[in-house]
Amino acid sequence: MTTITPVRFLDRNTPPHIFTLIVVTGLGALSMNIFLPSLPAMALFFDAEYGLMQLSVSLYLFVNAALQVIIGPISDRFGRRPVILAGGVAFMVATLGCLAAQTIEVFLVFRMMQAVVVTGLVLGRAVVRDMHSEAEAASQIGYVTMGMAVVPMIGPGIGGALEQSFGWQANFWLLLALGAAILVLAFLDLGETAKRQTSSLSEQVAEYPELLSSRRFWGYCLTASFASGAFFSYLGGAPYVGSEVFGLTAAEVGLYFGAPAVGYFFGNGISGRYSTRVGINGMILWGSVASAVGMGISLGLSIMGLQTAFTFFAFMTFVGLGNGMVLPNATSGMLSVRPHLAGSASGLGGAIMLAGGGAMSLLAAALLTGDRGELPLLWIMFATATLAVFSILYTIRRQAQVAP
Repeated sequence: MTTITPVRFLDRNTPPHIFTLIVVTGLGALSMNIFLPSLPAMALFFDAEYGLMQLSVSLYLFVNAALQVIIGPISDRFGRRPVILAGGVAFMVATLGCLAAQTIEVFLVFRMMQAVVVTGLVLGRAVVRDMHSEAEAASQIGYVTMGMAVVPMIGPGIGGALEQSFGWQANFWLLLALGAAILVLAFLDLGETAKRQTSSLSEQVAEYPELLSSRRFWGYCLTASFASGAFFSYLGGAPYVGSEVFGLTAAEVGLYFGAPAVGYFFGNGISGRYSTRVGINGMILWGSVASAVGMGISLGLSIMGLQTAFTFFAFMTFVGLGNGMVLPNATSGMLSVRPHLAGSASGLGGAIMLAGGGAMSLLAAALLTGDRGELPLLWIMFATATLAVFSILYTIRRQAQVAP
């Protein structure tokens, strides 16, 4: 199956252009991290402790995960286009609220509302699955999410420069401007791709057991969760390892920190180029193996006492490479188990991934204490990467049983 109808850019009577899907999904990544360098200045502005200010990150993630569960069924019922447009409007209102807030409590309320931007990420993937076959969808999702590898690398740098020049509010003014521009683009270009469901929203939600009873759906979810769990463990533990174990300065940690994003960029490129030819299960398996092998070698270097800051971060590119190959294809697999529930599968699968990855991040941060160096983090990352390999092997076996 190929695209539903030929795509014409800026024609909302046809499916959206790939560029539209890239920017719609990329806005969420930028909203997540652009203001992080401004947290100290924001804490000073709101006269709040830094720990309280960090709730703008954790609460955002919590609401993000919760929204992913319900956005899918809503879009399956009412269509992708109206839900994405409504999410864009809500994001702009929330961003204006963040700019107008004079107390930390008000700011956090509107910051949680900003999590509605996840609509673009969830439904961008569902739109791709609406338009393409399973393997083609994995290829296109790889291109759509490639932009999300670039944003985490450049977002904090942009945010820091804006805060230094114009104050922390400049970050949110930029988000407001980009949100408005992307909303206009979506209105002009994003045609409806979902077949309108006749069932009610409650009936859509009631179909979740159909997904949750599928072993292949769980196989793809667990594979993606373990693969992304290795990366989230890195996010939770790498700053500590860089500064406390290897004695790097904050600037050096920032320079090294983007190593997985480089691998992720190339992994997504490989997915976009070869998923159709190799198949999604093959791509997931090779990506999982790449991540596990990279972490295994790095762990071995640490055990032998040969680890350096450069080798530690260099081998993290294998985690990014593996994630870039695993996540687009695992997502396509989730959405293909029950194609008529693609929106629900995207939301539910994304929430499971985020919850699992968040747990790994907290675990890494909790274990990295004392004089154990980087070993606890590497053991966690190696274990989760290895579990991803076993999960996809189980999924491949299950698929062979279902459809020999």
